[in-house]
Amino acid sequence: MSWDPAQYGLFLDQRTRPAADLLAHIRLEAPARIADLGCGPGNSTALLAKRWPKAAITGIDSSQAMLEKARESAPDIDWQCADIAQWRADPPFALIYSNALLHWLDNHAVLFPRLLSSVAKGGALAVQMPRNFDAPSHRIIAAVAQSAPFRAKLSGRLREAPVADPDYYYQLLAADCHLIDMWETSYLHVLEGEDAVLNWIKGTALVPLLAALDAGEQNDFICELAARLAAAYPRREDGKTLLPFKRLFFIAYR
Repeated sequence: MSWDPAQYGLFLDQRTRPAADLLAHIRLEAPARIADLGCGPGNSTALLAKRWPKAAITGIDSSQAMLEKARESAPDIDWQCADIAQWRADPPFALIYSNALLHWLDNHAVLFPRLLSSVAKGGALAVQMPRNFDAPSHRIIAAVAQSAPFRAKLSGRLREAPVADPDYYYQLLAADCHLIDMWETSYLHVLEGEDAVLNWIKGTALVPLLAALDAGEQNDFICELAARLAAAYPRREDGKTLLPFKRLFFIAYR
């Protein structure tokens, strides 16, 4: 997948709010080493550096384009390109923080215990993942992708809802933790601009689908999505569009 920092950044304040909410709940005084998994353009990493300016922070992402954008604003951070599906820390980090990444990865039964094993004793694994995969936006994406013009290229790229119920993650991690703080929040993102929801998902959910289409197919796919999304998420008279969005948070302390 080819991530576009400019497209992702159209709603950067809205995307950063859950990162800030996750950070605000972390009960660590002064973690010496912090890893930001899926750091993207560095917006969440900047929050970590502001709260713990003396910490050694590593921002990790699989997208070189995102990392280049991150380096522009914070050249002193240790930015690393890595496949987080295989990543393991040695030595462990005091805090492993991940905002809106891990839903992209499969096999959570193996992934999450491995990530927790890369947290030092007394440290924490802090995670936020979207849990809105039954939302109208995702049902529309699936319906269009499975329609005749696109089915051959896209049906194999559709995923089952990748995030389980909260008790699943509690069960995975509880044996190795002395505390797990979990909650869900339903945000109501107030988006500006024409085709706001389409532009939101073009920066995230549509990335793997658009990568499978040629330019003409991309245009046809986006036009069909735009019409359906506009009906599901009508633009208000003041020009704003409301996007409900549920997210799962948890902080597991070793």
